[in-house]
Amino acid sequence: MTNRVQLIDEALFETTLARAASSARGRTNHNFHPSLDDNPHRFLNVMTRGTYITPHRHLDPAKSETFVILRGEVAFFVFDDRGEIERCDILGDPLQRAHACGIDIAPGVWHSLVVRSESAICFEVKPGPYQVANDKDFASWAPREGEPGCAAYLEKLTKHATR
Repeated sequence: MTNRVQLIDEALFETTLARAASSARGRTNHNFHPSLDDNPHRFLNVMTRGTYITPHRHLDPAKSETFVILRGEVAFFVFDDRGEIERCDILGDPLQRAHACGIDIAPGVWHSLVVRSESAICFEVKPGPYQVANDKDFASWAPREGEPGCAAYLEKLTKHATR
């Protein structure tokens, strides 16, 4: 194993943020787990403002998820089965603002997030393995990434998060 010890430091943040900023999707991951078959998955999810994350859940197989914001600020959305917003929590560095720095969600919870700062760095943990075919159950009531309507849906969520 080549990366037995990895520092989570400013250099890693800046390198990963540069990759996210140059990505067409406006985000990228830095995996600490060496293989997609590993369990659990531990990674940085580095996102820039304007990235669109299709609302989804992890149902089959059922997977819980934990998000901790290390830098920046996000609005974390939980939806019901019809796509109505059940809750919106502002997450960020608790030393900078008076709000939570993370959230833990049970398997099968519809969720998405919106980056409220220029960028956000999130540490995530969820069960592995990762298989693209069944990792996410995408919501039928929201546009998929790359489809028409993404910008409008993102704007709707962004406006909701500023109330």
